[in-house]
Amino acid sequence: MAPPLEDDVFEKLKQKVDPAEQSKQEELNTRLFAQHQKAQERLVELIGDNTTLPVTISSVRILHANRTRRTFLERVVNPLLSSNRDEPYTFAEALRDVSGATDKLNRFGIFKSPISVFIDRPDPTNPSTSPTDIDVYLSAFERGNYTIKTGTEAGHSEADAYINAELRNLFGGAETLNAHASLGTRTRSAYSLAFDTPILSNPDLKFQVNGFASSTLKSWASHEEVLKGGNSKFTWMSKGGHKHEIGYSGIWRQVTSLVGNASPTIRADAGDSFKSSITHTWINDQRDYPMLPNRGYLMKTVSELAGFGPLKGDAAFWKSEAESQVALPFGDTGITLTAGLRGGLLYPIALGGGSTPQRSRINDRFQLGGPTDVRGFRLSGLGPHDGPDAVGGDVYAAGGASLLFPIPKVGKDSPLRFQAFVNGGRLLSLKGRDKEGKMDSAAVANNMKRTIASLKDDLPSCAAGFGLVYAHPIARFEINLSLPLVMRAAEAGRKGLSFGVGVEFL
Repeated sequence: MAPPLEDDVFEKLKQKVDPAEQSKQEELNTRLFAQHQKAQERLVELIGDNTTLPVTISSVRILHANRTRRTFLERVVNPLLSSNRDEPYTFAEALRDVSGATDKLNRFGIFKSPISVFIDRPDPTNPSTSPTDIDVYLSAFERGNYTIKTGTEAGHSEADAYINAELRNLFGGAETLNAHASLGTRTRSAYSLAFDTPILSNPDLKFQVNGFASSTLKSWASHEEVLKGGNSKFTWMSKGGHKHEIGYSGIWRQVTSLVGNASPTIRADAGDSFKSSITHTWINDQRDYPMLPNRGYLMKTVSELAGFGPLKGDAAFWKSEAESQVALPFGDTGITLTAGLRGGLLYPIALGGGSTPQRSRINDRFQLGGPTDVRGFRLSGLGPHDGPDAVGGDVYAAGGASLLFPIPKVGKDSPLRFQAFVNGGRLLSLKGRDKEGKMDSAAVANNMKRTIASLKDDLPSCAAGFGLVYAHPIARFEINLSLPLVMRAAEAGRKGLSFGVGVEFL
């Protein structure tokens, strides 16, 4: 991957201030920075270990943040001022709140890390000050205006080249504009443009609007899928670490470029469709390192409602998925057991308040199997097939467990681990879906109950194996030897070596 490109000339042009004035301001900030370092040392000597000493924060100054709006920063630091508080500070409480504001500034992603904090006593000759007053100085150097990344990526049955450009702090309020383009072997092309901004200077409350277009070869289902559309979403984080995301998307989909031996199921779904839906995602991730957790747990749900009431479009369904994972360490040995469970259902509903539920389409049904999913099976190798094509299912359940060991002479703190795993799952089509005639709502409800109940009727398709795992900060890499143990007649297993790259693994 090529390193980010930073252009200092472009950065200065974007600052929208006079260069001479900016130079003077930077020189002044540098002198203040040195003075506050010395003052910080004096203050520490003065206070010593007396953290219960009463203090009042009389001022907060942020140095070097020349391109960031004053009003944006004031919303972050104004709650620190004692004049805006009902109760007085102890020194320990003041340090805690200053640390919280500093962490909030860091999470905007527009300042270089770390942000330094300095505390000083005001001038004692100033009659407007009191003996308990302290001044807070935050040294926050801004990152460059933009970053451009280019590179290549390789995964199971896919390779691509990409370019990504990010413009930061566009209007002085931590806004981000991200443009992405890629060309590949399976994802033939993908383009997106996304604008992201925090709301009310809160890094835990964001709004994003995104437009995209892509063309993806679905070789396991004898077609190519073309998508064009956009979405908008609100994201917020609760104090307990629960992340919520709610949004709307409108997507034109096309099933095209069918191969000569495409199955009747795929041919029936060929052509155009439009999905109009609202989604909600909830994540509670308490793992210490998501790519290779040593301890903690993950809980996640994703729900989507399409074609209901005013949403229109020509796809109508309720789709819901749930996922959980837990990581348990064996003392301080570096050995960790991880176990995960996933499940989902696609429930047909009537379009726009009608009476006849819509039949599910290949675009919306679940797929199961692959090196980042149920290992030991080919991509979309589990579940219903029509001839050579994996046509997807409406209900699924999957689970797995992995035992991760440190590699001798590499160390238990290394991101490279040895793993032994077992995983499996079942993917089913809705009972009665393929019968002639249309189902009413009562029939759909009854058939969904029967389908869910049948998940436990037989053994799940499963596989076991071992391999190597490498946890990079941006993705997890696995190379495994797998052996399918239970496999149904139409399913496609993968015995032997497989390679996977992704950010989520079963």
